[in-house]
Amino acid sequence: MTLMGNEMKKSVHELFDLTGQVALVTGGSRGLGLQIAESLGDAGARIMLSSRKAADLEQAVAHLQARGIDASWIAADAADEEQARGVVTQTLQRLGQIDILVNNAGASWGAPAEDHPLEAWDKVMNLNIRSLFVFAQAVAKASMIPRRHGRIINIASIAGLSGNATKMKTIAYNTSKGAVVNFTRALAGEWGEYGITVNALAPGFFPSKMTKGLLAALGEDKLAAAAPLRRIGDDEDLKGAALLFASRAGKHITGQILAVDGGVSAIHGA
Repeated sequence: MTLMGNEMKKSVHELFDLTGQVALVTGGSRGLGLQIAESLGDAGARIMLSSRKAADLEQAVAHLQARGIDASWIAADAADEEQARGVVTQTLQRLGQIDILVNNAGASWGAPAEDHPLEAWDKVMNLNIRSLFVFAQAVAKASMIPRRHGRIINIASIAGLSGNATKMKTIAYNTSKGAVVNFTRALAGEWGEYGITVNALAPGFFPSKMTKGLLAALGEDKLAAAAPLRRIGDDEDLKGAALLFASRAGKHITGQILAVDGGVSAIHGA
C-alpha cells in the first residue's frame, strides 16, 4: 500500500462507510427523506430524523431500527427558526456531533401565478429555502466548523432547473428550488475552507405525498414516457447519490447539483 497524504488508500467499501458518523435528516419521516435516511443508516451512520408529526416519526424510526439502524427522532416545525435550532441543539446533546446534514423538509402549493396567495408563497419559501439556511448555519457553527469537517446535502428539484410546464401551477415551489440550487453553490464556496462540502440532489418525479396530486393530474405513464429511461423514480433511486455526497467517496465534490430524474433534465436543457 502506498501513502496518499496522511492516509492509507482506502478500499471502495471503506470510502462509503459512515460508521461512527451522525446524520440529521429533516423531513425524514417519509418519502425521499426516509429513503436517504435508510441509505446513510445502512452505511453505518446514526440517524436523527426530524419532521412535524411525532406519530410519523415513531413509525419511521421503528422502520429504520428494524433494518438494524441506530435511529431516533425529534418532532419540530423546520420552518420555525426556534424549533429548527432546537433540533440541532438536542441532536448534539443526544448524539454528540453532526457530521451530515440532509436538508430535505419541503412543501409545495398549486395555484396559478396570477392568483397565488402571498401567505402560501411565504409558507413555501420559509420551509423550502429559509429553513435550509437556518439548519445549515446552526449545524456548521456548533459542530462542523469547529471540527473542520461536514457534509451538507440539500434537496433541490429539477423544478428549480428550468421553467414550469403548462399544467404545473407551482411558481413558489419552482422559485424556492431554484434558490436551493444557488444557495448550495454559494455555501460551498464559503465553507470549503472548513472542510465542509455542500451539494444538492435534484430529484425528478418520485411518488410521494407531495407529488401525489401532480402525478394524478399529469399521469404517471405520461411522465415516465417523457423520460429517456422511460420511468419515474422509486424508493431506491436517491440512495447511491446521497451516500456519495455524504461519504469520503465524495470528499472532493462540492457545489454540485445532481439531477436524479431518468434523464428528463438532459433532454430539456435544464
